[in-house]
Amino acid sequence: MGIPVPTGAALLSLTAFPVSYFVNTVSALEDPNSIFVVGVLVLLALSTAAYLQVRNQPPRDPLFYAFTVFAFTSVIDLIISLEADGFISGFMSFYMKEGEPYLRTSYGVMACYWDGSVHYILYLMLISAIGQGKNYRHTGLYWLGSIMTSMLVLIPGSVIGKFGSLIRPAVLLNIPYIFIPIWAGVKIFGKPKMVPQSIADQITLEQKKPLYQRPLDLVLIAYLLFAIVLSIFRGLVALDCPLESCFNYIYQYEPYLKDPVAYPKVMMMVYMFYCVPLFGVSVIGLIKPGCDWMLDVSLILAGALAQGQFTHIFSSYHSMTPYTYRVPDGTWWTVLILNLIYGLGPQLLAYRCCYYSDFFVRTAPKSKEENDKKHQ
Repeated sequence: MGIPVPTGAALLSLTAFPVSYFVNTVSALEDPNSIFVVGVLVLLALSTAAYLQVRNQPPRDPLFYAFTVFAFTSVIDLIISLEADGFISGFMSFYMKEGEPYLRTSYGVMACYWDGSVHYILYLMLISAIGQGKNYRHTGLYWLGSIMTSMLVLIPGSVIGKFGSLIRPAVLLNIPYIFIPIWAGVKIFGKPKMVPQSIADQITLEQKKPLYQRPLDLVLIAYLLFAIVLSIFRGLVALDCPLESCFNYIYQYEPYLKDPVAYPKVMMMVYMFYCVPLFGVSVIGLIKPGCDWMLDVSLILAGALAQGQFTHIFSSYHSMTPYTYRVPDGTWWTVLILNLIYGLGPQLLAYRCCYYSDFFVRTAPKSKEENDKKHQ
């Protein structure tokens, strides 16, 4: 009896510890070009190992191999974050110095923590679903929103921020994280929608309810309007809007938005230009019945805001952020609560759309009684 697919993938990912420790001891890897070459070789070796692991019963979905490799790199990211924070040493210091030095920022460390924990769990869930032939549309969309937000902030922020002059060839190792999610997104959207089965009468009854009889939806619409206003306001703050309210906010509440690493500024741009439209269409979806695309939108939005707010909140309080850019002591709790509400709202929206989805069904199936009458 062979090793279960997710167990094998987890064991393969844990080889990141001995591999990184060994590579860190090779003195020749003080050269940025050598680091890039070794990184490519490691990824190729991982792909080969993933193939050999399931060669007797290869999965039909080729994303299995991508997620297996990504699980390994998630453990690498966890090692980077732990070493940057001083919990361990002797594993990835060479890479943080000559590979991707911007990972030694507060944002880089928090992004690595997220990738090494939440993304790692999601990869194992996706690998398990593929191995069992199950539909992983919901998990995949949540991961898609999260990974795309991470890349939309990390790559541009590294180029335009103060680390722009320190870009090394190893940055090219992020290319798979740009193109594979696009490929994965196409495949995920091609899978059947996971909608709970309900009878026609129940769906009709739910869709006929006016908004005032749906208190949770009222709360969610209020949140979405709040999120739209906050996203646009903080985007203007990050763009140096001369309004007095923007000036006061950046100095009294979130000076982190002016950190020269540029990650918080890029994050606010992602929120303003990508998330605001999703917030807007979500309001429509909660008002108008039959918008079955709400399940997809809510999951992508939940993944995006979870990753974005985790890295943003902890980065603005992290010791690697210069003291002048950290949240002031007088507004510490206000900023924390504001950001928590902003990040948790999409999680509640996704829960509502996925588990109480009758309102979003496009066409209600005919009830048993209607079918009986039709055939009489």
